[in-house]
Amino acid sequence: MVIVVKTGSKLRHPEKANKPDNPIRRKPEWIRVKAPGSKVYSETRKLLHGNSLVTVCEEASCPNIGECWSQRHSAFMIMGETCTRACAFCNVATGVPQPLDAGEPARVADAVAKMGLKHVVVTSVDRDDLDDGGAGHIADTVREIRLAAPKTTIEVLTPDFLRKDGALEIVVASKPDVFNHNLETVPHLYPSIRPGARYFHSLRLLQRVKELDDQMFTKSGLMVGLGEKRSDILQLMDDMRVADIDFITIGQYLQPTSKHARVDRFVEPSEFEALEKTAYAKGFLMVSASPLTRSSHHAGEDFEKLRAARLNK
Repeated sequence: MVIVVKTGSKLRHPEKANKPDNPIRRKPEWIRVKAPGSKVYSETRKLLHGNSLVTVCEEASCPNIGECWSQRHSAFMIMGETCTRACAFCNVATGVPQPLDAGEPARVADAVAKMGLKHVVVTSVDRDDLDDGGAGHIADTVREIRLAAPKTTIEVLTPDFLRKDGALEIVVASKPDVFNHNLETVPHLYPSIRPGARYFHSLRLLQRVKELDDQMFTKSGLMVGLGEKRSDILQLMDDMRVADIDFITIGQYLQPTSKHARVDRFVEPSEFEALEKTAYAKGFLMVSASPLTRSSHHAGEDFEKLRAARLNK
């Protein structure tokens, strides 16, 4: 569950308004999930809407929303709901963000403590408008959680901090347990899928985390079904291992709207199983690969497996 404070209504994707439509393909049986409707799900939804909160789970139409909300799994999205990037796969609104809310880190920490979370994911929109890309705000949130819920393990899912010298160091110094930054796709698709980012910068960001703190777990995710070949995925895995990344997630890209990048194909479950075996063979400590895998899905359970894998290595 990714939570952001609502800041008002707006046109969701003005930068995509004049783009041609990409018809949304019918999903295969293995992608479909039951409609959410448990008592705990309803309670969570009522709590969020009653407090004027917005969730990326809803806005991005995440297929795991029913499962996660029913288990009160939480990943908090900080620094607002407006992103300064316009990636072709993402359903988060693009525009000029609001100023940072200085009280947000403490509120997130208070929520983590009250919910009794064992593991929390802290993610954010890209904030290219800020001198440090929001690194200080992320670090403040990590520190506040440590004070309010010292037994909770913390995973940060950060922007790339492109052209933000010193930003990465600020986040690493706050000592999250897992540093996650998603590569999202293979290099040759960056110009069309992730035009505001640079593949080798993101890769180097993750490598640099290990140079700063070799005990910090690193994690990155890949979407498939965007037009990549198997050889592209294998090369990306090799690049990740050179950067000493511990944990890879691989999931099916699902097109949010007709204005987003089209789904090239739906990858069958057997292919995900083969990719998982290959990734383990290449030396990853932890692999999560399935059609419905998402970066924050089962993050707490996966962290325990990741920690155990290091001990048994």
